[in-house]
Amino acid sequence: MEKLTFYAVSAPEKLDRIGAYLAEKLSRDVVRHRYGNVVIAMEALDQLLMACHSQSIKPFVESFLHMVAKLLESREPDLQVLGTNSFVKFANIEEDTPSYHRRYDFFVSQFSAMCHSTHEDQETRTRIRVAGIKGLQGVVRKTVNDELQAIIWEPQHMDKLIPSMLFNMQDSEDLDRYGTRQSCHALDGEENPSALAENCFRELLGRAAYGNMNNAVRPVLVHLDNHHLWDPNEFAVSCFRIIMYSIQAQHSHHVIQQVLNHLDTHNKNTPRVRAGIVQVLLETVAIAAKGSVGPTVLEVFNTLLKHLRMSVDFELGDSSRRNSASSVSSVRGRESEERIVQNAIIQTIGTSSSITPECVLMNIHDMSVLHFHEGSEVIPLDTGRGSGRSLERLQVTSGFKSKSMAAALPPPFLDPLFSISLMEDSELRQLVFEILHNILDRHDNRAKLRGIRIIPNVSALKIKREKISKQDVAFMKKHGQQLYRHIYLGCKEEDNVHKNFELLFTTLAILTIELANEEVVIDLIRLAIALQEMALTNDENLPMFIRCGIMALVAAYLNFLSQMIANPPFCQHVSKVIELRNMDAPYLLPEHIFRDKLPESLDKEDSQLYFQTADMAECLAGPGYNAERLSIPYVPQVTDEDRLTRRKSFVDTVSLQVDIISNSLPEKLAEEITFETLKKAIDTTGLEEQEREKRRQVMEKFQKAPFEEIAAHCESKANMLHDRLAQIFELTIRPPPSPSGVVSISAGHTQHQSVPVYEMKFPDLCVY
Repeated sequence: MEKLTFYAVSAPEKLDRIGAYLAEKLSRDVVRHRYGNVVIAMEALDQLLMACHSQSIKPFVESFLHMVAKLLESREPDLQVLGTNSFVKFANIEEDTPSYHRRYDFFVSQFSAMCHSTHEDQETRTRIRVAGIKGLQGVVRKTVNDELQAIIWEPQHMDKLIPSMLFNMQDSEDLDRYGTRQSCHALDGEENPSALAENCFRELLGRAAYGNMNNAVRPVLVHLDNHHLWDPNEFAVSCFRIIMYSIQAQHSHHVIQQVLNHLDTHNKNTPRVRAGIVQVLLETVAIAAKGSVGPTVLEVFNTLLKHLRMSVDFELGDSSRRNSASSVSSVRGRESEERIVQNAIIQTIGTSSSITPECVLMNIHDMSVLHFHEGSEVIPLDTGRGSGRSLERLQVTSGFKSKSMAAALPPPFLDPLFSISLMEDSELRQLVFEILHNILDRHDNRAKLRGIRIIPNVSALKIKREKISKQDVAFMKKHGQQLYRHIYLGCKEEDNVHKNFELLFTTLAILTIELANEEVVIDLIRLAIALQEMALTNDENLPMFIRCGIMALVAAYLNFLSQMIANPPFCQHVSKVIELRNMDAPYLLPEHIFRDKLPESLDKEDSQLYFQTADMAECLAGPGYNAERLSIPYVPQVTDEDRLTRRKSFVDTVSLQVDIISNSLPEKLAEEITFETLKKAIDTTGLEEQEREKRRQVMEKFQKAPFEEIAAHCESKANMLHDRLAQIFELTIRPPPSPSGVVSISAGHTQHQSVPVYEMKFPDLCVY
C-alpha cells in the first residue's frame, strides 16, 4: 500500500486506471464470494482516496462509488456495512470543485432501504440500520454544501430520507414504551439507531433553507398520518420539538403554517386525531420565537377559532342526534372527545396570545368576539349551557400581560363581553369575570385574593402593584362607569351562588390594585354604598340570600380597600362595623352567610351594623380625596347594552319607555287639573291590571307588527314632538334689541325706528 500510494501521488494521471483495475478485481471477488480479497481491495481504494486530493481524483471517484454500490447491492450484511463505511469516509472529504454530473439517487434509495432492515437477528438488524443511517448522514453532508446538488431537497429524495430517520426514532420509542428494548439499550450514541437517526434528523433540518422547509416538514406529517401517530401523539410532539429547536429561528413560522394547513386537511377526522394535531401546534407555538409579527400570527388565531367553532358544531350536532342514535354511549364518548379538542385549542390560543404583541391582539380580540357571536347564534336554547360552553372555548386570555388596559380591552371586545355578563346564566357570568381577571391582573395577585373573606392583614399577602399610569387613568375615565355598572348589575342576579360573589370580590380587589387612583377609590366606595343601599331597601324583591351576599361582599371589599389605602380612621370604622356584625349579625359576613341560617328580614334601624356614608366621608376628608363626592348616590348608567342579551328586564324597559312617551304628549299636559282628575289619580283600583294589559299590548305590537308600521308610528311621534318644540322655541326666543332701533318690514322695504339711548335696556353688567 505504501508503494501503491507513493506511485499514485507521484503520477496522479494514473489514478483513474488504478481505480478501474481495483474495481474490476473487486467485482470478480464479490461474485466469487472471496470476501477477504474484497476487504483488501476496498481498503486500498479507501487509502488512495484519502491520500490523493487533486483534479485527477474525479474519474477515480466514479470507480470508487461504483464499487460502493456493488457492496450495498449484495445481501451480505458485512459487505453492506463495509461499503457504507467507505462511503462515509468519502463523504467527509472536501473536494476542491463541485461535481457536475455525479448523482446520489441510488445511495439515497439503498441507504433508506437499509434503515428499514427486517433481518431476523436483532444484532445484525441493528448493524444494518446503523449503517443505513450513517450512509444517509454521509449523503446529507456531501450534498447540502454543494450548490449543484440541491436536487437532494426534492420530494422524491426527502420522501425517503425523512421517513427512514423517523422510523428508527419511532422504533426506539416503541421499544421504550413496552419495555422490550434489550441490546440496543446498552449501545452508545454511535451504535444506537434511535440516537443516530435523531442526530441525522437534526443535522438535516439545521441545514434547510427557507425554500426547502416545505419539502422537509411535509414528509414528517405524512409519516405521522401513515403510521397513525396522532393518537397517542407523544412521538409527534417529540418530532416537532426536534424540528423547532433544529431549524433557524426565522423559519419557525413556516413550520407553524405547515401544521395549520395539515389541521385544515383533517378537519373531518376523528376528534382525537384533531386534538393530537392541535397539541403539536401548541408545542410549535410555545417554542417559536416570541414577538413574531406577521400574517402567520393572525392566521393561527383564525384557523384555531374556525376549528373551535367546528368542534362546537360537531358536539351540538351529536347532542341533537342523541335521541335517534343507536348507541347513546358512543355519542357521549364523541362529545367528551370533542371537549378534548376544544380544550387543546383554547390552550393553544392562550399560549399564542401570551407571545403576541398587543397591536396584533387588538384585532384578535375582535375576531374572538365575532366567532363567539356567530357560534352562539346557532346554539339552540334547549341545549342547556350551550352558550356557556361556547364562551368557555374563548377563554384564551390566560398568560396574557398587557402594559395598557386600553390595548387589552378595546371597545370592540369590551362591549360584547360586558353584554354577555348580563345574560341569565350564572356560570356564563362567572366565565366573563374570569376572563376579566386574566386581563386585569397584570401582577398575578389572583391566587392571593381567592375566596371572599374578611382579610385581617392585607399587607401579609405581599400584593404586587405599580403606580397607575396615565394611560390607565384615561381608560378608567372612559370605561370606569361601564365597569361599575356591570358589577352593580351582577350583584343582584337572583341565581348568584357562592362563586359569583367570590369572583365579584376578586374583581373589585383587582380593580383597586391595578387601576385605582384617588378618584377611582371614591367611585368604588360609592359603588359599595349603593350596593348596601340596594340590599337594605330591597326595591326589587331580592331573595334574602342575595341581600346577605351583597352585604358580605361590601364588608369584605371595604375591609380590603381600607387597608390598601392605609387610612387609619377608615380602617377603624370598617373594623367596628365588622366587629358588631360578628356579635349581632354574623349572616352579614362572608364567613357565615354561605353556611349559617339566614334571617327573615334585615333590621334597617340598627345603623351600627351598616357602613355610614357620613362617617366614611369624615375619615377621607383631607388631602388627596374628594370626600364630598361620597354624598352623591351612585346610579348605574343607562345604556343600550341589554339589547344584546336575553334579560327579561329588556322588554320591561322598552315598554316603560313607550309608556313614558305616550304619557308625555302635549295633549296630556294640556289637560285641565280638576278634583275628578285628582280623584282618579289617587284611585289605584285595577291600576296594576290595566298596566299589565297595556304592557302586553305594547309587547305584542312590537313583536308582531310589520317593521314599516312600527317605523311610521315612531316617526309620527317624533315629528309631533319636533313641531311642539318648534312652537315653544318660537314663543320664547326673541331677537335682541338693536341700539339703532327696531327693524320693521313693510311693503317689502326695511325701515328703522330710532330709539333714544335713555330708553335702551342694557344688561346690568354693561352699566356703570
